[in-house]
Amino acid sequence: MASLLTIDNFSLTFLGAEGDVSPVLNNINLQIEAGETHALVGESGSGKSVTALSILRLLEDTNQVKSSGSMLFEGQELTALNPKEIRAIRGNRIAMIFQEPMTSLNPVYTIGNQLIEPLLLHQSLSKAEAYQRALQLLERTGIDNPEYRINCYPHQLSGGQRQRVIIAMALACRPKLLIADEPTTALDVTIQDQILHLISDIQAEYGMSVLLITHDLPMVRKIADTVSIMHGGKIVEQGAVNEIFSRPQQDYTRHLLAAVPQGVQPTRPGGPKLIAMQDVNCSFTMKSEWSGFFNRSKRVIKAVDQVSLSLNQGTTLGLVGESGSGKSTLALCLLGLTRYDGKVFYFPEAGTSHCLSDLTNSQFRPLRKELQIVFQDPFSSLSPRMTIEQIITEGLQVHGLGGAKEERRLLVEQALRDVELDPALAGRFPHEFSGGQRQRIAIARAIILRPKLLILDEPTSALDMTIQKQILELLRNLQERYQLTYIFITHDLRTVRSLADQLAVMRHGRIVESGPAAAIFANPQDPYTRRLFDAAFHVTERMEKTA
Repeated sequence: MASLLTIDNFSLTFLGAEGDVSPVLNNINLQIEAGETHALVGESGSGKSVTALSILRLLEDTNQVKSSGSMLFEGQELTALNPKEIRAIRGNRIAMIFQEPMTSLNPVYTIGNQLIEPLLLHQSLSKAEAYQRALQLLERTGIDNPEYRINCYPHQLSGGQRQRVIIAMALACRPKLLIADEPTTALDVTIQDQILHLISDIQAEYGMSVLLITHDLPMVRKIADTVSIMHGGKIVEQGAVNEIFSRPQQDYTRHLLAAVPQGVQPTRPGGPKLIAMQDVNCSFTMKSEWSGFFNRSKRVIKAVDQVSLSLNQGTTLGLVGESGSGKSTLALCLLGLTRYDGKVFYFPEAGTSHCLSDLTNSQFRPLRKELQIVFQDPFSSLSPRMTIEQIITEGLQVHGLGGAKEERRLLVEQALRDVELDPALAGRFPHEFSGGQRQRIAIARAIILRPKLLILDEPTSALDMTIQKQILELLRNLQERYQLTYIFITHDLRTVRSLADQLAVMRHGRIVESGPAAAIFANPQDPYTRRLFDAAFHVTERMEKTA
């Protein structure tokens, strides 16, 4: 029986305005059978997303491209279709889930309007019929209260809910092939697990095939049947998942598999206490519905609820939990960037002890150089109008450090060497760097001030596996060199398991379990912690034992 999708010796080149050419894909060959999940895996820039976009021929509208080879879908040659014919296939027989739902959904239209559109376009339903089908799709994809949600705008939904809406839109016309491009990258571990189960359940119900594009190798082991490994626009290895993961033949495949964080960080006692938090509380008041003609009721959300934690100098505290659990808000409290109740002590056992919660802004300001943060998305946290040298120097200027201009330039060069970047790049702008390089620049901006505490808020979640490994190795080296103390905020439990000495698990603003990371990973006590670990580890580790 013929495969659902057969790609045969497909190559693609971008044509520049001045006649220059950029080969992107080189002799791609892969087959997807009916009902199968095929994973396309590789580092950023390897050609995964370009391959997916080429199947739907979405590149031709915005780029000049030249392609060769064949793409057969249900026996139909996709490369030979005219624009009207390929539009009839998009969203109808082949649908796609894009990586970032917030940018995939139109912010000025309701969820209902966007969900009904493909039903009207491809299914020839009346508006009333399309509305009822849209409600059914929202309910089927696990959206609570669909009658209310259908009239919401994208910004009114959580990340997991937005991703479910994207899945509902993709499934509206019951496609034969679903292309899922990094469908869980920005989601926490339990929501990831829910989305993956949802896709698998609907795949079985519809008899649908899935092309999964990802750099998350543990996810591939969970749900894929076959896998293709991409590098430099080529497929370097492909086959059954168990075979590739247990007996990889190519060096590049082994390199990718070795990048998955493994093992447990042995607990280090560290130095004296650096931070001690006692009964920290942070609440936000949200306006809700009108309760009378002039009155609007208010809802109080406890983002951080009675949190007490401490960490020793030179160690790493892993702070984990689902989105909305209060992790980032707790970090903002510690940095004095949001109001809170309770006490935060800095060097509580030393003669230089400070109660940070009692300091005014002017009193706190000299300490800020010692308490730094690296954010999740370096591209949005680095000014696009400043050179790398200006970005890294800014902290020195604010705190009056580093001496004259030439001395500061030398400090910037050393900071770039510390993060393994060439100092000759200091005159460039952020957009000229890759995601991993930008994250190194963000780290350099923080460590040039020689902080005592560095808060890392999801520093590797947007990076592929090999770049993640490089950044984690860099952080370990910097911690040892400068005796840094880390608070590592993440939903990636494999990463935090390999890095953290202490672990704190947050849920609904509270710490539900804390202690030595190795002990908690070996024997979690709280049901919520066990549920988190089940979502992150157990399916994959069972497969590893079987293999």
